Parts: sequence; C-alpha cells; structure tokens
Amino acid sequence: MAQALDTLKATDPSAGPATPAERVARRKALLNWIAVHALGVAAALFFVLPFVFLFLTSLMSDQQALTRDLWPHPFEWSNYRKVFDTPGFLTWWKNTLLYAGLGTVLTVVSSLPVAYALAKFRFRGRHLSLMLVISMMMLPPQVVVIPMYLFWAKQLDMSGTLWPLIIPMAFGDAFSIFLLRQFLLTIPNEYLDAAKVDGCGELRTLLKVVLPMARPGIAAVALFQFFYAWNDYFGPQIYASENPAAWTLSYGLESFKGAHHTDWNLTMAATVLVMAPVILVFFFAQKAFVEGVTLTGVKG
Repeated sequence: MAQALDTLKATDPSAGPATPAERVARRKALLNWIAVHALGVAAALFFVLPFVFLFLTSLMSDQQALTRDLWPHPFEWSNYRKVFDTPGFLTWWKNTLLYAGLGTVLTVVSSLPVAYALAKFRFRGRHLSLMLVISMMMLPPQVVVIPMYLFWAKQLDMSGTLWPLIIPMAFGDAFSIFLLRQFLLTIPNEYLDAAKVDGCGELRTLLKVVLPMARPGIAAVALFQFFYAWNDYFGPQIYASENPAAWTLSYGLESFKGAHHTDWNLTMAATVLVMAPVILVFFFAQKAFVEGVTLTGVKG
C-alpha cells in the first residue's frame, strides 16, 4: 500500500518533478501491488464462490434449482423454515450441540493436566509416555472400532446413544495432549518457579499460572475438537444409527438428502444450517485459533 501511495504522490504537482527513472519505478511498484492483490482476490473468490452458490441455491424454488439460473427470483426464505419443520431436525441440532459442546469441555479438562505433566515434569518414562501419545495419534479409529463397539454395545448396552462417543473424551485425546504439550513448552519455567516459591502447589500453579497463559493453545484445541465432533459422521453412524432420536446433524443430513433428493433447494438450505455454526465459531475465534496453532511449534 505504501508503494501505491508513493505512486499517487508522483501525480501530485506539489511533489516536484520526477525523473523518468522514478516514474518507471513507481509505475512498476503500482503494477506489482495490483498484481499481488489481484491474485489474493482471485484466491478468495476461488474459496468463497462455492459457498455463495450453495447459499443462492438454498433460496431458489425447487423448479429453479434444477435450471441454470444463478440468481434466485424470487428469494424463497421459506426454505429454511421448511427445513426446521422437518421432523427430527431440531433434535439433531440438540444432539450435535450436546456431542460437540460436552465433548469439547471433557477433552480440554482431561487433556490439559496430562499435557502439563509431559511438558513440565521430569520423571522416568516421560519420553516413553510421549511416544505412546504420538503412537495413539497414528492409530486409525477404524482399527479399534469392532472391539470398542462390542464393549459399549454388548457389555454396557449403550448402543443407540451418543454416550459411547462422549464418555471416552473424559480420558483425554492424543492429538489434544500433544498440541497442548507443545504450547506449554513455550511458557518459561521461571513463572512456575515463582508460583511455587509463593507456596502454590502443582494444581494451583496449573490453574492460576499456566491456565491463563495457555488460553490460545486451549482455544486451538477446543476449536479442533468442536469442529471434529460437529462434523463427525463415522461415530454416530456406528453407535446411533439405530435410534433416530440420537442422530446428529452430520448423520441426519444424509437422511434428509435421501428424502429430498430432488429438492436441491431444501438440501442446500439444510447444508447451510449445518455449516453456519462452524463458520461463525471460527470467524469469531480465528485470532486465538491461529495464535495457538502458530505458537505450538516455537519450542520442541
């Protein structure tokens, strides 16, 4: 932008006459500024246009959605009301909020103490414990789905509910532990030593010193977990498919699409309603999310 302003100053008579070399340099700087921002605008349009198409299609009539028209006429805002009036849609919303919200809280609460121990404690087997955490990150969930299903469905009789997906989050998540551990390594040990000199125990040091300083990392972990649970299709398909009252939005959307396979306007409206909360959460929390992800790689 500064280069562009310099170019505008060249057209100001009070700036004095410019030499041919200066005019050429300023013209090149202006063209370079335009080219760089044009690429940025093009890249933004590349990612935004599919969402614009999705939103505009959701406001069309069922006949217009099957045509080549790109602009709704008229705007059918009632499509969203029809989606909400679909039997079970509000139930899917409540189940998804329970799964994503409670699961995120449990994951953060259970993962933070483990990450703190791996980052700041010195004990025998610390590196082995870290390797086990990393190994769990590499283990696909499909590998253990059969024994886990037999345990939750046959032994505990919890099939048809979301609790087999929520309860394990109370015991930590490997990716969340690793991400928090990497962030906690960036906190200087001097702060922890000062808290212990003042008489704080490990738990109080974690709550009073580490927790406030680790907010960006916690925000990043919480957003990762929230997005995962909100978009999870595999888990609800395994445990909740037999009970429509326990379906989430991601699984219910597949059923909705099957019931309205020719009503693309309603399908797009339902998709917008499923995507909107995730987009809004990321929009308002992107600063903390980016900061938390960036600082996790500062110190190994």
